[in-house]
Parts: sequence; structure tokens; C-alpha cells
Amino acid sequence: MQTMLTFDVLLFASYADAAGSSSIRVTVPPGAAVQDVLDAVRVAAPALSLPTRPLVAVNHRYAKADVAVAAGDELALIPPVAGG
Repeated sequence: MQTMLTFDVLLFASYADAAGSSSIRVTVPPGAAVQDVLDAVRVAAPALSLPTRPLVAVNHRYAKADVAVAAGDELALIPPVAGG
């Protein structure tokens, strides 16, 4: 039996405000990808109202939904930024 992967996904700005925390803990099966983590976040914290394709960083690099995640990876959700 393989051990599930647990991540404390970092949240910034409006995402942290909506969650009331700077991170959210989710668990995914081994072999999971960024999309699996996003799905787990959506279930655990529906108040975040994530867009269809939120900006995600894995180990300080932007990552697409199909990028595999592994134990020890740092994941962060980056909210949309506006300015001028």
C-alpha cells in the first residue's frame, strides 16, 4: 500500500483572506499531478472560488496542471494580480 501525499498548499493575498489562513492542507494519492492538488483544494476550501486555471507554483516555479507532484514539494496558489 502506497502512502498518500500531504501538502500544505501556500495561499497568498485574496486566497489567504478567503480561507482565513496562509495555507491549506490537502491529501492526494501517489502519482498525483498539480490538477489533483487543485481538485483537493477546491473540495477542502470552496470559499476560495478558484478560477478554472489558477496560477500554481511548484518549488518556486510556475507549473501546469499536468506536472507531477512529489513528497516534499512546495505548492503555492498565486491569485490574479491587477495594477497599472
